[in-house]
Amino acid sequence: MKIFDGIRNIPYEGPKSKDPLSFRYYNPNEIVDGRSMSEHLKFAVAFWHTFNYDGSDPFGMGTMQRPWSKVSNPMDLALIKVDALFEFCEKLNVEYFCFHDRDIAPEGGTLRETNKNLDVVVEHIKDHMKTSKIKPLWVTANMFSNPRYVHGAATSPNADVFAYAAAQVKKALEIAKEVGASNYVFWGGREGYETLLNTDMEFELENMARFLHMAVDYAKKIGFDGQFLIEPKPKEPTKHQYDFDAASAIAFLQKYDLSEHFKLNIEANHATLAGHTFQHELRYARINGKLGSIDANQGDLLLGWDVDRFPTNIYETTLAMYEVIKNGGLHSGGLNFDAKVRRGSFTPEDLFKAHIAAIDAFAAGWKIAHKVIGDGVIDEFVSKRYSSYKRGIGKDIVSGKMNFETLEKYVIDKDKIGNISGMQEELESLLNYYILNFQS
Repeated sequence: MKIFDGIRNIPYEGPKSKDPLSFRYYNPNEIVDGRSMSEHLKFAVAFWHTFNYDGSDPFGMGTMQRPWSKVSNPMDLALIKVDALFEFCEKLNVEYFCFHDRDIAPEGGTLRETNKNLDVVVEHIKDHMKTSKIKPLWVTANMFSNPRYVHGAATSPNADVFAYAAAQVKKALEIAKEVGASNYVFWGGREGYETLLNTDMEFELENMARFLHMAVDYAKKIGFDGQFLIEPKPKEPTKHQYDFDAASAIAFLQKYDLSEHFKLNIEANHATLAGHTFQHELRYARINGKLGSIDANQGDLLLGWDVDRFPTNIYETTLAMYEVIKNGGLHSGGLNFDAKVRRGSFTPEDLFKAHIAAIDAFAAGWKIAHKVIGDGVIDEFVSKRYSSYKRGIGKDIVSGKMNFETLEKYVIDKDKIGNISGMQEELESLLNYYILNFQS
């Protein structure tokens, strides 16, 4: 049975196309630098927002019109959504998807019952994978929705909750191995605090580290060799989450001897909630060797919460892809659209249009960034800006020959020190030139 029967397979029609159900900039088969664009970008569909989001908000009921809306049996509904996932990805020509354990199957009365539900749905996923190229980019466990996680999971003050979370991740890791996921993500949605008056921060961080070490050990035991990823976010649902941003996550990994096992899954909207740009978080992860994967969305700078909009800002996608190309790609990671359509975009067709717009935005951004890097215009400017460290006193500083006494002797009688312009406006104008002319 076709679920999206009125939607054809989405074609590439080129930049002059006015059909919203076609790609203008993303040609998955186009070869650049010896690889197809689909290999460079590795787009993924997020199961939760695409198939579970009903459009409700704190002020109103759900608005989404979905072919499965009238299915009442939870397990029947779970299986139909898997069917919808594979049909959606195949029509969109996207090869990857991502899911939480609780996205794909309903919870039972006990963990044993819940795991049985998962087993049924996972078998259905595997049946689809036998005849489809679609596969999981990453798997994770939802340890934030159920009331048991009101005070956190690995950082909960309740040892029974810690134990339950461990068992849940154990099962999720087994599923990740079973379906051949390339990565496993930890997002600490409630691993944080509301007030320090009732929080032993040091103990909670130690417990989170214990938990992650257990996960590493179990992955080795069962032979799951996917990349572990931490996804930073500063707040919401808790006031302060321990993986606040890339810097705090990397510091945590280094302190607790987890660095060799983990990279980061950077989300655009989480970056802006932390007071950073998307490019900043990508750059920080990249220069520390920790850029593993991306949750591709965008926030609304006029709203202070995680709106998870589909990304359509080519300026931002260009700067993001600049970091990805400088990183040598995302390796086992990809670009997961952790994004939802607006409440007013409620038709199944809107789901396709939103993904197409976002895919095109990143494809265009990648091509622009590739041209900028190839021409070397930014690298050349940055190199010149720091050229004083390639000769004379600067070269001696970098080589370790200088100390405070010798540097004081060098400057003590200088009556003038000159700087050169940072030329920020000129560089921004240059980037605009590349964006506006990338198809010419």
